[in-house]
Amino acid sequence: MNQNRFLLPEPVGKLLSMLPVFPGSLLFATGLNLALKGNLPEDVRQTLSGKKLRIKVSDACLSFDFQWNGSRFAAVQPAGEPDLTICASAHDFLLLARRQEDPDTLFFSRRLLMEGDTELGLLVKNTLDAIDLPVFELGRLAPSRVLGRIMPGAGRGQS
Repeated sequence: MNQNRFLLPEPVGKLLSMLPVFPGSLLFATGLNLALKGNLPEDVRQTLSGKKLRIKVSDACLSFDFQWNGSRFAAVQPAGEPDLTICASAHDFLLLARRQEDPDTLFFSRRLLMEGDTELGLLVKNTLDAIDLPVFELGRLAPSRVLGRIMPGAGRGQS
């Protein structure tokens, strides 16, 4: 288990909490579509259909609301309780994305929380475990690398 735990400072969380909610959910749903849409088995698509999910980043005071609409993930306005909420710190979500921490370990140490339909939560966890996705590398989002992918040659000489 990774003992070096980082939490965003409270003032940063308060500042991030002032951001409008829907654009973040829209970006999150777009990222999910890019990463997962083509990898979801049909039975999972059917089970997810119409279910409202929320990812809550506790220390950043951010949440992303979305659902599977039958063909893709779509952002939804936060209204009422979602079918499933998954909550953790930004650092713990990053550890999960980089496969440096196991979701079960985080869950049993109360660093990853699930509220709502636990059967749906297990389906989401097991589906993500079964999909062979590349490890998330934060360095790939460096401005020079992103610019280099958009405009070849623009990011050369920088990292």
